[in-house]
Amino acid sequence: MAVVELHHVFKRYPQGHEALRDINLTLEAGEMAFLTGHSGAGKSTLLKLIALMERPSQGQMFVAGRNVTKIRRRQIPFLRRRVGVIFQDHRLLFDRDVYTNVALPLIIAGFRHQEVGRRVRAALDMVGLLDKERRYPITLSGGEAQRVGIARAVVNKPDLLLADEPTGNLDPALSREIMGLFEQFNQVGVATLIASHDLDLIGQLGRRTLSLREGRLLGERAEVPA
Repeated sequence: MAVVELHHVFKRYPQGHEALRDINLTLEAGEMAFLTGHSGAGKSTLLKLIALMERPSQGQMFVAGRNVTKIRRRQIPFLRRRVGVIFQDHRLLFDRDVYTNVALPLIIAGFRHQEVGRRVRAALDMVGLLDKERRYPITLSGGEAQRVGIARAVVNKPDLLLADEPTGNLDPALSREIMGLFEQFNQVGVATLIASHDLDLIGQLGRRTLSLREGRLLGERAEVPA
């Protein structure tokens, strides 16, 4: 079963820029894949469409089994809970501690206090930050802040994880650790799509790789681990 399907998807902005052109893409449930391409190729735009942050200008799009092309605005928050998103710049709330940053999606969704605590601590434990739940983002290293972002993305137990350049600001050793976390989540059935410039690291992981150029999907290849 596919968790993401895009059929002849275009994205045009009001000023005339065509960010995506005739995209056809399928990501199966439990699959892990990479999205590559130069800066401005359309990687972030594609992830935003799948995350329901933006809507396509043309084409059909299915996420988690739902046709989201014409979904009503009030339905988007409920479907978005099935998608976890990780950003390169973390987007953490600096006036809230680690625990609260991770808990925020559950609080918004109306989970009970006890369930929030259980899920948050489980997510922090998975990324190795259980002992830092009362720390503030300003006191964390770049790698730790990214791990908080990952914990926040998975605390809702999503079907799909999307990551936009999650290792862009990290050194090679930390980048490999972060990719290892994505592999762990993928091993328990979470479909994962990661946009990245790090071709050397992608090549080591042996996963399906999709390439964008000027808004067009050029094709794909199955990487062979180095």
